[in-house]
Amino acid sequence: MVVAQQRALVQASDEGTVQARCQALGLARSSYYYQPRGETDLNLTLMRLLDEEFTRHNFKGVLGLRDHLRLLGHQVNEKRVRRLVRLMGQEPVYPKPRLSVPGQGVTRYPYLLRERVLSAPNEVWSTDITYIPMAKGFLYLVAVLDWHSRYVLSWELSNTLDVGFCLTALGAALALQPAPYIFNSDQGSQFTSQLFEQALLAAGCLISRDGRGRATDNAFIERLWRSVKWECVYLNPATDGRHLYEQLQAYFTYYNHQRPHQGLKGQTPAQVFAKTPTFHHPSICLTTAS
Repeated sequence: MVVAQQRALVQASDEGTVQARCQALGLARSSYYYQPRGETDLNLTLMRLLDEEFTRHNFKGVLGLRDHLRLLGHQVNEKRVRRLVRLMGQEPVYPKPRLSVPGQGVTRYPYLLRERVLSAPNEVWSTDITYIPMAKGFLYLVAVLDWHSRYVLSWELSNTLDVGFCLTALGAALALQPAPYIFNSDQGSQFTSQLFEQALLAAGCLISRDGRGRATDNAFIERLWRSVKWECVYLNPATDGRHLYEQLQAYFTYYNHQRPHQGLKGQTPAQVFAKTPTFHHPSICLTTAS
């Protein structure tokens, strides 16, 4: 990203040769001319297969996913599978070592939803990121979900896993509805960043975070990803980002307004979200876990 910004500055300047402008910015001339190649067709196929298997069985690690690909006839090694899984932003569900030690500069917050009975919309929101394959390439999808109604408040696509598109989705949700009492996420770097944390605290939310490796702590949005992929993405892979955006826009409209949920007694998320009185916040004390 930094190199791309520096390259743009070089292009915008009209003083001196390219070599002189690169030297002034501390940018190697070879990187100015470099054009990213992207992933090969084979790697994109492998990533699609990995995503399908991970959506079905999110407890599988690198070795399990490698063996799955080998059963399908792809003689891949552990190194390639590990790189692709990291690129996809996927993490299997299993106990991690030193669970009580947060990353440097990360504020610890407890998981606030265990055995909590939800009573109204805007009581709890949650968010997560998932990998979305296309016919050529891939993007990342983030969504903000209301737990009580399963209503998708906002979503965004990005070609990178930075915090920017997560903040955009959060801002869109807050523009649509009052801030929730509790906002839950996993411990991904986007959601533990100071920018995202400050946005939640400024909105007046209590912050809740999943335990590491516990996908069940954010089960509702994990179920949303399964629905999005098996009912939309895998059936008709998008040709490009614009096509994917249009597909997801149509699907989330269907999901919110036309798709009945057994967990909602046959009602749609929009019906439950609209007819249930909004949750009234008690006095909030913004504290971190000890």
